[in-house]
Amino acid sequence: MVASTSPALEPIPLLPPPEAGTHFPGVPVVDLSHPGAGESIVAACQDFGFFKLTGHGIPLHLMQRLESATLEFFHSPQAEKEKANTADPFGYGNKRIGPNGDVGWLEYLLFPVAGDDPFSRAPMAASSFRSALAEYLRRVKELAREVLELMAEGLNCKERKIFSNLVMGEQSEGIIRLNHYPEFPQPEKQLDRSLTGFGEHTDPQVISVLRSNDSAGLQIALKDGSWVSVPPDHQSFFIIVGDSLQVLTNGRLRSVRHRVMANGVKCRVSMIYFLGVAPGEKIAPLGEVMEEGEQSKYREFTWNQYKKAACRTRLGDDRLGQFEK
Repeated sequence: MVASTSPALEPIPLLPPPEAGTHFPGVPVVDLSHPGAGESIVAACQDFGFFKLTGHGIPLHLMQRLESATLEFFHSPQAEKEKANTADPFGYGNKRIGPNGDVGWLEYLLFPVAGDDPFSRAPMAASSFRSALAEYLRRVKELAREVLELMAEGLNCKERKIFSNLVMGEQSEGIIRLNHYPEFPQPEKQLDRSLTGFGEHTDPQVISVLRSNDSAGLQIALKDGSWVSVPPDHQSFFIIVGDSLQVLTNGRLRSVRHRVMANGVKCRVSMIYFLGVAPGEKIAPLGEVMEEGEQSKYREFTWNQYKKAACRTRLGDDRLGQFEK
């Protein structure tokens, strides 16, 4: 997620994509409690840029507590939700995704994550919401650390914390996004079709940790360009490789294009924690993951430079291509 002050373009129509995305039974699954999880993580990220994470140890009731608090907010009167608007792009948003005309069938809350009290700037007055959000993030942050360190092991890096140190520092930019894809009102419900909830894109950060309720909608693009639907699993997390990790591994691990379709019959709620590096952090292939004599596929850039470039693009544009050598 990237902030910008660029003028908005004409909105992209809220329509279904030309290909619907067939049901995909082959989603890679990594059990975090099993030996060899690091190798499994790397294999999944090489083949798909994406995997389902089980055996994570985070109680379901903790996830459901935040889900309930989130739904309570999104079901409140529109005037109340609008009070949660803060400095763009953070706070409450409805349909508009970014500054360049992308829209989706969703509403959302977007918060920066930093410091010991990451939600001191959150527009939510309810202490129950804040505490649910803070506890959820604390547990998911530790989960992300473990995933990244196992990933480093799976890549045979000498330094186990080579990735986690990049996203766990005091200046590292994390974001948590709570998305709500509501049921269709009349007459849209009578159309009996899906709408684009969140258009196709790759995530800019290192990794994203996604958890959703038991409602379908998430789709990923395979290597051949075909789209497949990911079966929902409200007890598990889904890990998504971002553009930054693709560069750090010189393309060995790939960021995955994904999107969300809203079916309008059952609402979808998702909680996504995006783990990014510090604004001035240099992003370039790491020597530890490159073979002897291997050439870098990307020119070095900072996270700030990436964000500025991304703000001039639309959601589905290839934002990483401009940094390829």
